[in-house]
Amino acid sequence: MRFFLALYTLFLLIGCYESERNCADFKTGTFEFEALSGTEVFKTTIVRNDSIEIDYFQGKKDSSSIHWINDCEYVLKKINPKNQAEKKAIHIKILTTDKDSYTFEFSEVGKTKKSRATAKKSI
Repeated sequence: MRFFLALYTLFLLIGCYESERNCADFKTGTFEFEALSGTEVFKTTIVRNDSIEIDYFQGKKDSSSIHWINDCEYVLKKINPKNQAEKKAIHIKILTTDKDSYTFEFSEVGKTKKSRATAKKSI
């Protein structure tokens, strides 16, 4: 009986464990992440302050405004969208943080399909 009580307590503690998120550490700075598209890996560099995010991708620079929902979630909107697709806002949620990286999910605002990536803080 004690064994089952101990096992139940262990599962209860593990099930309630939530990884620590220090999202405020990643609100500003320079970050890099890689995304796989087909068989190619694309590298993006992001420079973010409290209200603007600048993305550097394949030699091109793009700027977005940031609206923070809380320390771990924000919405990006392109400042100068070139087409209808770029006019769509992107919701980003930081899921976990580590010493120098964070894992996040992102999607178009209002869409249910989400993608995940990990960004590493540059020094």
